[in-house]
Amino acid sequence: MQTDMTVGKPMKMILDFTVPVFVGNVFQQFYNMVDAIIVGKFVGTKGLAAVGSTGTIMFLIIGFLQGLTAGFTVLTSQKFGAGRMKEMRQSVGNAALLSLIISVIMTAVSMLGMRHLLLFMHTPEDIFEDAYVYIMIICGGIFAQVLYNILASILRALGNSKIPLYFLIFSALLNIVLDLILIINFHLGVAGAAWATIISQGVSGVLCLVYIIRSVPELRLQKDDWKFDRDISKKEIGVGIPMGLQYSITAIGTMMVQSSLNILGSYAVASFTAGNKIEQIFTQAYVALGTTMATYNAQNIGAGNLDRVRKGFRCAHVIGISYAVVTGLFIFSFGKYLSYLFISDHVARVIPMVDIYLKCVAVFFIPLHLVNILRNGIQGMGYGLLPMMAGVAELAGRGITATIAASRHSYFGTCMASPVAWILAGGFLVLMYFYVMKDMGKKLRYGQQSEHQQ
Repeated sequence: MQTDMTVGKPMKMILDFTVPVFVGNVFQQFYNMVDAIIVGKFVGTKGLAAVGSTGTIMFLIIGFLQGLTAGFTVLTSQKFGAGRMKEMRQSVGNAALLSLIISVIMTAVSMLGMRHLLLFMHTPEDIFEDAYVYIMIICGGIFAQVLYNILASILRALGNSKIPLYFLIFSALLNIVLDLILIINFHLGVAGAAWATIISQGVSGVLCLVYIIRSVPELRLQKDDWKFDRDISKKEIGVGIPMGLQYSITAIGTMMVQSSLNILGSYAVASFTAGNKIEQIFTQAYVALGTTMATYNAQNIGAGNLDRVRKGFRCAHVIGISYAVVTGLFIFSFGKYLSYLFISDHVARVIPMVDIYLKCVAVFFIPLHLVNILRNGIQGMGYGLLPMMAGVAELAGRGITATIAASRHSYFGTCMASPVAWILAGGFLVLMYFYVMKDMGKKLRYGQQSEHQQ
């Protein structure tokens, strides 16, 4: 089921790869979404607020690890596109070892510093202990998160986006069952939601591992594939760390937003949380397109085909902008009615605030599309540091807007923090795209000239 993305029609290739990734991302969102729905219904609004108040911290930690593992496998995709199978397997072995080391470090650091971080973010006292219990269990399961992310990234690097989807669907359904059992039957509250998430994620990772061992001969590593290679590790870290930091920079900005939100109280947190969950379901399409473009570009750069990369970007923009217009109109007009999935009490107070949030973000889906397509596509071409600079612009946009909103106790201002960030980062990435395409053209021409000379 591996796919060579260096041949075939780009539009069809991108759609075929994106749809399973999109569906998989939506099911991955169900881990938190189902937690929010069941907690909101059976624990209450304050339980929902407790889970929601940790969302930005989870994004800081898990997002960094997702970016890191995706970055580690860019080289894998390039080697696969170039047909260099031995080097591809060596890149997989190095990526696995690096992921293991990072998992241990991140688990220790996050668990030791969590209480201080929650205090720093002004987590409301009435939800503090529940928030702490929830996020500590999530941090304790970092290895389970990384296991799935690195194996799914490896499969996608080889053009296989369907198998990770199948396992995510299964684990999402498992998460629902465990949520219901642990929260309703065993009365574990938010802790039950956290345990359900970790166990389900771990199961999906194990399923990926079993599949790779049994069904992907290209990934059957030999003993020498597990040795650290300095050059390979340097290249993987050179892309992986900036991609991970990109997520972290974005997360720091959202933490500033969360901090300004927490000042407004638990009802504002619950409203923002419900609105964000609704937004995340629809915007996973942009994340999926970004993932597709990272793999598509990496394989085609490995094959030395820059013209095909340009065609891929054009096709992705047609898909993404069309989707942004349709879903933006829907969320703007009807999104608030989805709030009833999460809210069981204080409906009259919470839902109007959810509506404010959704209207703020729906208008700016096109800039969000640009951020995901260009950032991930450029990273797939092997540029790690430059896209991270767009993250700095994103951080500045979120941070400044959140700071102003906090000083004025403005819920609307807090809701506008992400749209401002998308506009700044998107504009920066458009300029970066033209530079990168020109620079990559020079590199490929130089490489071809060197081969002819040899």
